[in-house]
Amino acid sequence: MAEFFHMGGYGLYVWGSFGITALCMIAEPLLLRGRSQSIRKRIARMARVEQEVQQ
Repeated sequence: MAEFFHMGGYGLYVWGSFGITALCMIAEPLLLRGRSQSIRKRIARMARVEQEVQQ
C-alpha cells in the first residue's frame, strides 16, 4: 500500500496534482455562483434605475 502512494518516487507530484485539481473543481462552481448572484443583482439594480428614469 505504501508503494502505491509513493508511486516510484513520483507520489508527491501525482497526489499533489490530484489535490490541486480537486481543489479547483470544488472552487470553480462556488466562484461562478458568487459571480452569477452579483451579476443578477446588478441587472436588477439597472432595471430599477431605468424604470425610475422612464417615469
